[in-house]
Amino acid sequence: MTAAVSPELVEAVRVRLARAGVEPTAAQVAVALRAEKSVYGDAEILAVARALCADLIGAGPLEPLLARPDVTDVLVNGPREVWVDDGAGLRRTQITFTDDSAVRRLAQRLAAAAGRRLDDASPYVDARLAGGVRLHAVLPPVASGGTCVSLRLPPRRTFTVDDLLAAGTIPPPAVPVLTAMVSGRLAFLVTGGTGTGKTTLLSALLSLADPAERLLLVEDSAELRPLHPHVVRLETRPANLEGAGGVGLRDLVRQALRMRPDRLVVGEVRGAEVVDLLAALNTGHEGGCGTLHANAAADVPPRLEALGCAAGLSREAVHSQLAAALDVVVHLARGREDGRRRIAEICLLSRAADGFVAAVPAMTFDPEGRTHIGPGHDALIRRTP
Repeated sequence: MTAAVSPELVEAVRVRLARAGVEPTAAQVAVALRAEKSVYGDAEILAVARALCADLIGAGPLEPLLARPDVTDVLVNGPREVWVDDGAGLRRTQITFTDDSAVRRLAQRLAAAAGRRLDDASPYVDARLAGGVRLHAVLPPVASGGTCVSLRLPPRRTFTVDDLLAAGTIPPPAVPVLTAMVSGRLAFLVTGGTGTGKTTLLSALLSLADPAERLLLVEDSAELRPLHPHVVRLETRPANLEGAGGVGLRDLVRQALRMRPDRLVVGEVRGAEVVDLLAALNTGHEGGCGTLHANAAADVPPRLEALGCAAGLSREAVHSQLAAALDVVVHLARGREDGRRRIAEICLLSRAADGFVAAVPAMTFDPEGRTHIGPGHDALIRRTP
């Protein structure tokens, strides 16, 4: 929008069009501008029309950020703070909203587009928008600083192993190990914190799978995009406003097992579905994989233990299942200074003498690019062809 068109004028035109019940076309915007006793040329009229379309059917001031191919997250902390992650860590943008009411309207409209409710009675929402964008929003007074909106964008493209190698995410010594891990049909988890690139790496590794294999992907939203000819996707569905009709990850894992998968993939293991996944990987479903939030590879067994125990398994049962189900953990980290995502560890999951599973380092990679061979390296190599 040009500098000559103020946000106040755009808001006045929006109110006029809303009262008239008409679409924000260039012709209708021109009529509304004349009614506001404002005279503008074609460029200004089109600018107002674009702004109104974004406000009424798009993401308002956030549209330019969402259109950028390198953006993965857009975060709104009230009307005056809009942050973006474009691969180099979070940074604050110059974009602002007129007031918190504008942020609230945007959040409510996006939630309504996803069939969800967002109001004083339901002050927060977690939903999937068209195109795979994940929405989370919280209204005041729960969000004391103003309405908060978090938008996580799906990958715009699938990165190959070569792409991630060139970007520095995969260290060169890790390539043959990862390739052998996939071709040898080892079961593995890609772990890391939020925004470390777990989904991106998992998609790249799944692209290495034999084209003759059938991949069953179970996700909350379709984020995995492997370059593979035979992919079947199952997505969860939230309950409706009456609380009925919800389909969770655990339901979908069970259904996927009946669909003749060569590889069962759970986009993010985070709840009771871990029980069905471990059971499946113990009953002949080799090569299964998924992602898991964890601070370090060593934290993966305790994290799975906590999820399994919460789902009703004993600690001993979780570790017995885990010992036979999963082979490898590939852990990602993100640099605090440069925001670069990289593989930090490749660990072998091994059962100790006390019967509990531990993550044994096979290869670790420091931020300077040096590779360190760990005690689990030889055992991992023996498991791969």
